[in-house]
Amino acid sequence: MKILNKLWFAAIVIAFVSCKKDDENKPFVLLPVQNDIDLGLQVSEEIAANPTEYPILDETEYAEAYTYLQGITDEILNSGKLVYKDKFAWKIHIIHDDEVLNAFATPGGYIYVYTGLIKYLEQEDDLAGVMGHELAHADRRHSMQQMQKLYGANLILSILVGSNPSQLGEIVAGLAGNATALAFSRDNEEDADEYSVIYLAEGKYACNGAYSFFQKLIDSDQAGKTPKFLSTHPDPASRVEDINAKATELGCDTTPLAPASYEDFKNSLPE
Repeated sequence: MKILNKLWFAAIVIAFVSCKKDDENKPFVLLPVQNDIDLGLQVSEEIAANPTEYPILDETEYAEAYTYLQGITDEILNSGKLVYKDKFAWKIHIIHDDEVLNAFATPGGYIYVYTGLIKYLEQEDDLAGVMGHELAHADRRHSMQQMQKLYGANLILSILVGSNPSQLGEIVAGLAGNATALAFSRDNEEDADEYSVIYLAEGKYACNGAYSFFQKLIDSDQAGKTPKFLSTHPDPASRVEDINAKATELGCDTTPLAPASYEDFKNSLPE
């Protein structure tokens, strides 16, 4: 009974402070980082158990593609700017669906990228910018912030101890962009854009790589069709401006690396 009382008290405290802001005006997350790790693992297992909706490419059969994408991820992780580089899983999955321009990250660093997005992007720097954005969502704990706000700490704790497994499906749908409940806030999106530039500024890619996706949408008059992972708030034009402004502020290299191997990477994926 004492343990239950302590958990109930902790849940009340967490729910009470969930509306507080930290020094960067972001929602405060009192839940320990271990919760990100545990919940991320549960979510990844839930996704793996649903191959019809999430047809993940086999890592052995598409080893070349996974190695390529892992190389981009490792370049970002080695920037030295991620707080949880050595704590989160940073496990990459490729989902086979050429009709979906999407990528998403779970708490704890499980990253999912759709083949449709990979094929839509024109060069490796573009994908690196998107990957930086997704890694930032995980490392900056944006999903946990949103879940804490939406569900409250008590429900999150119940999921973690296995007493509310049905809620996992809703969380998966929200993270994958199939539901609006877990949509990131404007602050979250701006923060992920900014940190994508910060991460890439330390490596070989054009540090403003994330802007090119938005620019392509604008140039093709598809700005209103921005996928969930790069939400339209703020609008694409503003995000292009903000990403490039951050690159200017940092004085980092915006010259694309653009290796020819990106086409080989795309061609290694199934049609």
